[in-house]
Amino acid sequence: MSQPLAERMRPKSLDDYIGQKHLVGEGAVLRKMIDAGRISSFILWGPPGVGKTTLAQIIAHRLETPFYTLSAVTSGVKEVREVIEKARNGRFFSQQSPILFIDEIHRFSKSQQDSLLGAVENGTVTLIGATTENPSFEVIRPLLSRCQLYVLKSLEKEDLLELLQRAITCDAALKERRVVLQETDAILRYSGGDARKLLNIIELVVEADNETPVLVTDEKVVDRLQQNPLAYDKEGEMHYDIISAFIKSIRGSDPDAALYWLARMVEGGEDPAFIARRLVISASEDIGLANPNALLLANAAFEAVMKIGWPEGRIPLAEATVYLATSPKSNSAYEGINSALELVRQTGNLPVPLHLRNAPTRLMKQLGYGKDYKYAHAYAGNFVEQQFLPDEVQHQRLWHAQLNPAEAKMKERMVQLWGKRFEGK
Repeated sequence: MSQPLAERMRPKSLDDYIGQKHLVGEGAVLRKMIDAGRISSFILWGPPGVGKTTLAQIIAHRLETPFYTLSAVTSGVKEVREVIEKARNGRFFSQQSPILFIDEIHRFSKSQQDSLLGAVENGTVTLIGATTENPSFEVIRPLLSRCQLYVLKSLEKEDLLELLQRAITCDAALKERRVVLQETDAILRYSGGDARKLLNIIELVVEADNETPVLVTDEKVVDRLQQNPLAYDKEGEMHYDIISAFIKSIRGSDPDAALYWLARMVEGGEDPAFIARRLVISASEDIGLANPNALLLANAAFEAVMKIGWPEGRIPLAEATVYLATSPKSNSAYEGINSALELVRQTGNLPVPLHLRNAPTRLMKQLGYGKDYKYAHAYAGNFVEQQFLPDEVQHQRLWHAQLNPAEAKMKERMVQLWGKRFEGK
């Protein structure tokens, strides 16, 4: 049986590798390490189909070092230890440690990850992990601290078009069919920046067409995918599209739609922790100060799911989903921290005003640290007006109340305390 197109088109060198120029382009951080012939352990974080596995294989080939691979789905602690022992025995005098590639490392349990620590720390193996989930949630801190983290991006339109052209001109089977890309909007849209998905779609369309040459049109792509909706998604569920629809339904205050997308994820076998984390994020980002209880409930749902598991875990998830969808919405805290971060990037490390500095030593007191600081609780109403921002940005406004009852009260109090500073928007 012939290999799928995605496998036939897998790049063998960095020169053939498409996308991720910020990591492997000329002069980029990972490219420099590879060219120098020495790499340290790292984790590749990015959506499916952007080249994580391919990049690991190219690196091993380029460095001419033994390459071991494990899947977190099928491997346990025993398999991890066996591979480490093989790597230890097979290293000989090679400069670069053997590479151990672990796909879906976010699915490794704590004990599995613990079993890697010693080998990574002493250089028995160079670990390359691949994950579609935020490593700070899923990878234990001791292992994360021993690895660099590189973020891979979804492929851009230009990358996908380049890959399509390469496939129809270089792959023997497609060359024989003389494929003509008459329209590409649908194939790009359905691929969602996923190279594997893109190649699966073009292969599906070509195989279904009896004509030569094969004219690829938007209508043909849509028609073919409607007949075989799972063919372009190996997981059976459009993971990122559905979670996006779920969060946007909550943000848009539609509990029916939010429950529908939740059901799609539950029925599709989605990781309940993944859903619960997104609810916590939504509670902070989209409901925020309009209803602070939303974050408490979302966090409680997360804990409940972790304790009771499936299938009962769907109930607290549904409860939190409906509560968040029907809550008033505000992103003022989200906008506020983004504005503050932008201000910090623009102004740099401004000095802390002297009166706000801690003064644990006599010398610091002599230098004026803490001098003239006014202790709020010593004043009527537990408030006294004083400057808390650095001089250069003392008049900046970063948090702006939005139009909901909870924040209207907050703004009213700020105006009472600070006067004109908080009037207006």
